[in-house]
Amino acid sequence: MQLYQKKINIIGHKNPDTDSICSAIAYAWLKNKMEETSGGQKRYIPRRAGQVSSETAFVLNTFHTAVPSYINDVRSQVKDANLDESCPVSRTLSLKNAWRILTERHLATLPVVDDQNHLEGLITLGDIAKSFMGVYGNTILSEAHTPYKNILETIDGQLLVGDPDSAVTRGKVLIAAANPDLMEKYIEEDDIVILGDRYESQLCAIEMNASCLIVCMGADVSPAIQKLAESKNCAIMTTEYDSFITARLLNQSIPIAHFMVRDHLITFRLDHFVEDIKSTMSHQRHRDFPVLDGEDRFIGMLSRHSLIDMDKKQLILVDHNERSQAVDGINDAVILEIIDHHKLGHVETLTPVNFRNQPVGCTSTIIYMMYQENHVEIPPDIAGLMCSAIISDTLLFRSPTCTPLDRQAAQTLADIAGIDMESYARDMFNAGSNLKNKSAEDIFYQDFKKFTAGKTTFGVGQINAMNQESLDEVRGRMMEYLELAMTHHEVDMIYFMLTNILTESTELLCYGDSAVSTAANAFGQTPDGPILRLPGVVSRKKQLIPKLMGELQQT
Repeated sequence: MQLYQKKINIIGHKNPDTDSICSAIAYAWLKNKMEETSGGQKRYIPRRAGQVSSETAFVLNTFHTAVPSYINDVRSQVKDANLDESCPVSRTLSLKNAWRILTERHLATLPVVDDQNHLEGLITLGDIAKSFMGVYGNTILSEAHTPYKNILETIDGQLLVGDPDSAVTRGKVLIAAANPDLMEKYIEEDDIVILGDRYESQLCAIEMNASCLIVCMGADVSPAIQKLAESKNCAIMTTEYDSFITARLLNQSIPIAHFMVRDHLITFRLDHFVEDIKSTMSHQRHRDFPVLDGEDRFIGMLSRHSLIDMDKKQLILVDHNERSQAVDGINDAVILEIIDHHKLGHVETLTPVNFRNQPVGCTSTIIYMMYQENHVEIPPDIAGLMCSAIISDTLLFRSPTCTPLDRQAAQTLADIAGIDMESYARDMFNAGSNLKNKSAEDIFYQDFKKFTAGKTTFGVGQINAMNQESLDEVRGRMMEYLELAMTHHEVDMIYFMLTNILTESTELLCYGDSAVSTAANAFGQTPDGPILRLPGVVSRKKQLIPKLMGELQQT
């Protein structure tokens, strides 16, 4: 199975139209095919920076293509970092083993997780050092519910009698250094007794209902003692260590759950933005911070060093090249390529990029040419998507932006996809014109872009319809919505185009100081209310924006 080293997002502008979505999908397919042929390890993923319109949904459904996944911000996230090595452990792990893991792997922190990998706590070298240096009562093993397995492992012991899955839940630890007569005065029920090979002492401890005997120096334990211990539910362990070392080692068998930090843990999630967590990391003395997924499962540890070496998101932009139209966080990402058919905007890059910009009616036309140049056969579904984009952007060749290249590409793609462009275009435009059950907000954001001319920023939205009735139904609602849209986008003026494809005309809704006068002057009209009627105008890119830009640059 091939392992992909890097994912690269291919994404169109905010509030994407059909070309923006279809170009991202088609170009991702081409790039992945070329990567596969060359044996590369990159993976190209089509993404979207907004909701798909009814028209685009119709196209994707027609050609059985999934909607690209949504991304609204391309700033670096925790998931983009190379997380540090970590070793999740169980809460029952002994202090001795935790220390061994930390020192052998040169780690500072161990995450403690449950069976489902949910984070329960953290334990550090400092926590373990404190536990070794601390002075604890002789009931510490029972307070910590220390498993017998931990004790046996810590003292390199052998279990002669008892259940290895048991744990110390009651009693204290003591050394039986006195004679049996004195032992009877201080041994209590459920105690753990460290002793030697004296038969009388072993017998006395069992008779006093001790829960466990630890016999030191590798001494033999008679069958009679083992049988009696079994009948009294008393475990017997043996170790080669003497009683002093055994007693000293026992505290190292305590499970880490007793000393781990479990409250007020500072954790991060995979989708957290790096710039949002840097302040938290800088104000904490911790070296490592646990990272969790969306279901609170532990993923790894994040350190400051991880952020230094992390890779930024890599992008290819299609159908736009202006920062105001790009996905949020674009300045924090690495742009590798730009493929567009609009005027040059203001996207800045850290390094030189492959930038292909051609004066055609649709970005998919450029991508079609790239398939031809790289001798890659176009699958029918991809051909259908690109043909749909060209039909949409050129309004079935009615737009002045349409070129002979667009016509030739669309016809070839239609033949590959097996569609009749005239009938298919009617169905596609009708799907996009079905606005009755849509809110003003949904209609507005089907195709909205922001532009800047000097110190003036303005926005322009557009919908296309095959009949005037559809446009008449939404005119009033859209006019009312412009005020809210203008406030939301903090622009100086805002416009909305109601374009009739059949009559090749547009009603331009205007809102904002100087919005009406700017548009009226640009088209040589005398304003009469907030709506201008523009016969012959169907293209925002080639007919509306240049006129508005020219007028604004003169004022």
